[in-house]
Amino acid sequence: MHACVIGAGVIGVTTAWQLAREGWQVTLVDAATEPASGASHANGGQLSYSYVAPLAGPGVLPHLPSWLLSPSSPLRFRLRADPLQWRWCLQFLQACNARAASATSAQLLALSYLSRQVLHDIQQDNPIDFAHARNGKLIVYRTPALLDKARAQVALQADLGSDQQILTTEQLIAQEPALAPARATLAGAIYTSSEESGDCARFTQGLARQLATMGQVTLRPQTTIQQLERHHGRIRRLLTVTGEAIEADQFVLAAGMGSRPLLAALGVRAPLYPLKGYSLSLPCHQEQVPAISVTDYERRTVYAKLGDTLRIAAMVGIGMPSQGIEADRIALVKRQAQELLPQVNLGPAQAWAGQRPATPHGRPLIGRSRAADNLWLNIGHGALGFTLACGSSHLLGSLMAGAAPAINPAPFRPDC
Repeated sequence: MHACVIGAGVIGVTTAWQLAREGWQVTLVDAATEPASGASHANGGQLSYSYVAPLAGPGVLPHLPSWLLSPSSPLRFRLRADPLQWRWCLQFLQACNARAASATSAQLLALSYLSRQVLHDIQQDNPIDFAHARNGKLIVYRTPALLDKARAQVALQADLGSDQQILTTEQLIAQEPALAPARATLAGAIYTSSEESGDCARFTQGLARQLATMGQVTLRPQTTIQQLERHHGRIRRLLTVTGEAIEADQFVLAAGMGSRPLLAALGVRAPLYPLKGYSLSLPCHQEQVPAISVTDYERRTVYAKLGDTLRIAAMVGIGMPSQGIEADRIALVKRQAQELLPQVNLGPAQAWAGQRPATPHGRPLIGRSRAADNLWLNIGHGALGFTLACGSSHLLGSLMAGAAPAINPAPFRPDC
């Protein structure tokens, strides 16, 4: 059987790897010159397996007015004459309730734990150098009230298998001395010792190099798709902009936001919207930086040491231009990072921005598309693409093979 996987970000490459190891002939197609050129390129670097609560939660609505009005908000919203944006935002607000968030958290935890096991298996069998570290994670809070609210999420996740601790300010500083200069602004933290970090682009490119050594795998970079040609309810072939046709028995869309127009041309509407995120990457061998991954909860900023690089990622932009990096947003990230880590020199930091393909409810879409019998989806992972990639691809591989999946696939079943 021959599968054509569209998209060479972390989702597409792990999907191609999963299918190849199960014996499929695989063609991996992407418009870019190298893997991980889009949303996978410079993300936050956290493998946050035990903290996968969806963005749509009950705490969003009370904060929404202040977030929308404040220039220093972690959320920036630009209203567009775009029914897709309006529809997505309405569905997002409908998902902002405790019942939906709790159910989604449980479903994402099952997928994330599967993902952790698959990634560990990869590293055991064919290790990839991507600055992988099992260094734990701290979610730091600046107000006691928010720390108290976080206890409910800790209790929920404890019932689902997570092992997390609530730390006082002094315990937090003892655990991560690099945060000592900001001691007076911190109320405490949640510490999860089992969390990990790594460079998503290096992982994706390393796995792609393994694919290139497999005889049944063909890599097709710099291949832009014009359309998926459907005939009698099945995708017959993929047509490129140069007029070339790529035929396969099964097709997988794993192209992030690039999946939406391809599905729209087939008459189905994918509930995806791009959430723009920003990051800084800087050398950290000379500065005292956190050895543990850190999330500044109120500011929605993450810090991860990736080998000799410190990655700082932040912000959500809805309705922002897909290209370019807004200077004021990067300036805000730098200012807030300097407040938390005044000892770090941000001068050489390299800025990046990317579009995270998100569903309104926070669950990725994994399974057969309604558009064609032989079209499969692995899309919509939002900010959790790196964390969920290996598990999502394992789940999809089981479904495509007709095998019993390791977890319940129903919550991730596409409706498009």
